Amino acid sequence: MSYREGQHFSLKDIDTTHYSGVDFTDFSLEDLKELWRKTIEIGMHGLCFSMYEDGQQPGETITVEQVDRRIGIIKPYAKWVRSFSCVEGNEHIPRVAHQQGMKTLVGAWLGDDLDKNEDEIKSLIALAKEGCVDIAAVGNEVLYRDDLTEEQLLGCIHRVKEALPDVPVGYVDAYYEFTARPKITEACDVILSNCYPYWEGCDIEHSLNHMQQMFGQATDAAKGKEVIITETGWPSAGGSLRGAHSSEENAIKYFINAQVWSAKENIPMFYFSSFDESWKTGDEGDVGAYWGLWDKNENLKF
Repeated sequence: MSYREGQHFSLKDIDTTHYSGVDFTDFSLEDLKELWRKTIEIGMHGLCFSMYEDGQQPGETITVEQVDRRIGIIKPYAKWVRSFSCVEGNEHIPRVAHQQGMKTLVGAWLGDDLDKNEDEIKSLIALAKEGCVDIAAVGNEVLYRDDLTEEQLLGCIHRVKEALPDVPVGYVDAYYEFTARPKITEACDVILSNCYPYWEGCDIEHSLNHMQQMFGQATDAAKGKEVIITETGWPSAGGSLRGAHSSEENAIKYFINAQVWSAKENIPMFYFSSFDESWKTGDEGDVGAYWGLWDKNENLKF
């Protein structure tokens, strides 16, 4: 399949039986950018919300005005928004998103500080009781980071489920954790799976197939429960990881293929991320600053 000026294009027009991606063989970089723009204009299921402007970082309290501006930017392109915390201004995200007509997957950030965890859980419950949480996520990659034990995490999940019987509750982690942690999988109403071919060193040509396998493993572990891809993406600049190379071209290709596949198969997917965030270089190296569909100045990249 190829796209050229004036050609009608719909994600659902592409045959994804044994889908291995769009054939980009004859595409120039400008062709790729055209198709990227067309794809993003069609819209997507969800976006992970990038909270921080250049020079800001976690720990700073963000104003409702900043959240309102950034939600307004992404709203034309996505139905859902995902947040990662419920304190320090993150509590504005689900409120503003609902006011602007978006649905919300709202996360409580859990770590090894139990007092901060308590604040997060209380705020998540309060936001849900306000009516601005469509899906609640209790923790993000807590087990991957080894911040809490499985039993501690289970206690948090059950507490939120008891407080919010009418809201689907899940936990976000790498796809393979739901195979390795059947008690966690059983406790969740919905399986919230992060799927990153890039972070497993996969080359761009095989990246979609690898992501499909990740989703398949989470689906097998879910045993009939809904599986949502809560993060996937590809950086547009920075370093490389084995066969995975950061570049504009690869970021464009991965985005198009991921959106085509998820739309055709009706798989809910939150793309990571909305805006570039400079602070992320500390944890992820230089590549961490370039995962956004918008740059740090809030301009669409391509």
